[in-house]
Amino acid sequence: MDSTRINHQIRAKEVRVIGPEGENLGVIALSEAIARAQEVGLDLIEISPNANPPVAKIMDYGKFHYAEQKKRREMKAKSHATETKSVQVKIGTGEHDLDLKARRAAGWLSEGHRVKVDLFLWGRYKYMEFGFLKDRLERFLKLIPAEYKLAEPIGKSPKGLSTVIERSTKK
Repeated sequence: MDSTRINHQIRAKEVRVIGPEGENLGVIALSEAIARAQEVGLDLIEISPNANPPVAKIMDYGKFHYAEQKKRREMKAKSHATETKSVQVKIGTGEHDLDLKARRAAGWLSEGHRVKVDLFLWGRYKYMEFGFLKDRLERFLKLIPAEYKLAEPIGKSPKGLSTVIERSTKK
């Protein structure tokens, strides 16, 4: 679970020690560093095991562990997984359905997700003029009631025409 080594778990012969007040005590033998930590009733905690020599700090392990957990929780709270959601429209999709799909896309954008918009083409629709099809897709994009920017330009895809939009960063 916790890979932090303390006191006699530290394997290095000598360590760079940081005192309880944050002062640099220099590079000293491990046994002397542990003795100094025990004198003040604290633990010797390996902070940076990959440094040469490893860096260890004299402090209370409980406080250190609590601070590390708090950092991890904050990092987890800040990370937000963005998904790419999909909306598919067709040439003959009615106005009301287009409005519903546009509002759903706006909701996803407000949550921070990217939205892939596909103009699905089948049969003879695949051979229609590109400009006409692009206009149909742009008409749907104008219905979206949210600020967005094109993450990918409108282009041909296996299903027909598609683009990816994401939330606009300007406030």
